[in-house]
Amino acid sequence: MAFKSFCILSLITLVLLISKTNVNCTETGAVDPIIDVATLNRDSFPPGFIFGAGSSSYQFEGGAREGGRGPSVWDTFTHKYPEKILDKSNGDVAIDTYHRYKEDAKFMKNMNLDSYRFSISWSRILPNGKLSGGINQEGIDYYNNVINELLANGIKPFVTLFHWDLPQSLEDEYGGFLSPLIIKDFRDYAEVCFKEFGDRVKHWATLNEPWTYSINGYANGTMAPGRCSTWVNPNCTGGDSGREPYIVSHNQLLAHAAAVRVYRTKYQVSQKVERDGKPIGIKIASDWLYVCPRGIRDLLLPSKTDSLTMAAVTGIKTVDKKQN
Repeated sequence: MAFKSFCILSLITLVLLISKTNVNCTETGAVDPIIDVATLNRDSFPPGFIFGAGSSSYQFEGGAREGGRGPSVWDTFTHKYPEKILDKSNGDVAIDTYHRYKEDAKFMKNMNLDSYRFSISWSRILPNGKLSGGINQEGIDYYNNVINELLANGIKPFVTLFHWDLPQSLEDEYGGFLSPLIIKDFRDYAEVCFKEFGDRVKHWATLNEPWTYSINGYANGTMAPGRCSTWVNPNCTGGDSGREPYIVSHNQLLAHAAAVRVYRTKYQVSQKVERDGKPIGIKIASDWLYVCPRGIRDLLLPSKTDSLTMAAVTGIKTVDKKQN
């Protein structure tokens, strides 16, 4: 049953794609590229298009034991199971953005970037994961410095609140996103960030790729916290691949909704962020399809797969205009 439960989403996706397209794809020859990338420059994009770079806190910051930061599930995962990391590395130092953010801002300015999307380490703001455990002022100061440095170099900050580095204390206490208790704690953490940084940060992402976090953290165990069923991987730290990814996805969406509600009701207007600017959202993983031959390219645009992905992650089935 567990195996059937785990595979059902993939089977449904495959059936839907096959049944709705009814297209036999025959190789008829080379297809020209959509665009010659060698000619790309800023003039190739519409006015207002934002060029930027992105990062995540555990992969970039370093300073894992500095500035009052508490441990995250990724600290535990990389130190306890180094064999599960391709090069057995960890994020203790990473690329040392914690100490070198000023250099990084200058690099981005010299690259003529418009924006920088970075994530905040939850356990650097709330070392115990909860408001009741206290707010770490050193963490607040660090991100204030990062934001101010970006703005001073003409770089617009885009901030992600959760890029998979859950505070270890919440994992230990109630299983992290396996428990609905996470919803309040994430909302509280998000509100601290809105309050402290929202006067300068006008673009927020609540969660980074919730599908990726659920599948790799709880279905196949390849990422922290490394949970899965033994029939998937006998080296996992426990788990149920047929149930837990869905529970985690559900609680992530509820946490996202709680954070968005706080922002829209308490901070968006007071911090003078235009609603039409879509200042807060969720970062969804999206696959790209390149279809052959040219004759069916418009029929099988990525929107079809994207709509299925969105349905799996959000429960919302988007409308494919090609079917109207």
